[in-house]
Amino acid sequence: MGKDTIVIREIKPDDNAQIEQIIRACFHEFKIPLEGTAYSDKETPNMYEAYQNENDIYFVIDRGGFILGGGGIKPLKDFETHTCEIQKMYFAPEIRGKGYGKQLFEKCIEAAKTLGYERCYLESAPQLSAAIHIYEAYGFKHLNKALGNTGHYACGVWMIKDLK
Repeated sequence: MGKDTIVIREIKPDDNAQIEQIIRACFHEFKIPLEGTAYSDKETPNMYEAYQNENDIYFVIDRGGFILGGGGIKPLKDFETHTCEIQKMYFAPEIRGKGYGKQLFEKCIEAAKTLGYERCYLESAPQLSAAIHIYEAYGFKHLNKALGNTGHYACGVWMIKDLK
């Protein structure tokens, strides 16, 4: 694989530090609150370990060993079992607007279906308008309030899609 080849693959232990940096940098760049968001989640520094169950998966975008983004699927916490959540989908500035986010998003949706989920939920911040536009284009509908118990009280945008 060449140094410019971009692949979307499952996370490995060595990816933790790089994906943590990307996640945290997005919060500063878009001026999203640090508390009540993924920024302060205890799993953010340990993404590989956080996605090692049978009902979850996390993907990274890898260009020659450099991680440029990621996103994953997990069961929606404290909610019925057939709903998953797309989580921690963040990208480095240099790959935004090039279609990799859509590819990763589609891979997450397919993984959710493969894992047997019937609905997919996500939370976002109003500052991430480009991402919200993509979610809408993929059929996600806005909700008036949060579902489950993500702990992300500062997000403000809640969406769901039926996968069946």
